[in-house]
Amino acid sequence: MIKIAITRPGVVSREVERIKYLLANDVDFVHLRKPDVGVEYCVELLEQLTSSERSRVVVHDHYSLYEEFALRGVHLNRNIRELPAHYSGSRTRSCHSFEEVLRYRDECDYLFLSPLFDSISKHGYRSAFTHEELLEASRRGIIDKRVIALGGVSPERFAYLKELSFGGVAMVGALWGEE
Repeated sequence: MIKIAITRPGVVSREVERIKYLLANDVDFVHLRKPDVGVEYCVELLEQLTSSERSRVVVHDHYSLYEEFALRGVHLNRNIRELPAHYSGSRTRSCHSFEEVLRYRDECDYLFLSPLFDSISKHGYRSAFTHEELLEASRRGIIDKRVIALGGVSPERFAYLKELSFGGVAMVGALWGEE
């Protein structure tokens, strides 16, 4: 299973050291999601990573950083709605329904499906899917190796998610704690 760390939206103490640790210890990719800080903070953070580490970072909020730092890719969202025709990096997207997964699956390398469980990092952000709905989506092939579980994901849930055919997991709260 692919393991993805998603950064907290604001400034985090010793963030560079934590990102380096995660990349060196069982996390495949880091999604740099920083809607609450300016591009300058992201530049400073990325400058402290090696080129090898940066090649495993997907940016959420500042497309220009993808080319400037040779990052892995770009996450499509409300801040980055589409990519230039010449773009060749990894494409990812968040989905909140099985319909969205079916709509965007052919356009992306992988998709986040959330919230799978009650969120660890966002109070009041509740699971959107029942166990039965997840089983049916798995049976129908909607959940597959390109769908990444997000929302309340922690290591003790990895085996369950693998049984449902998720291709990976993405974590915020389990890695960084609550807001």
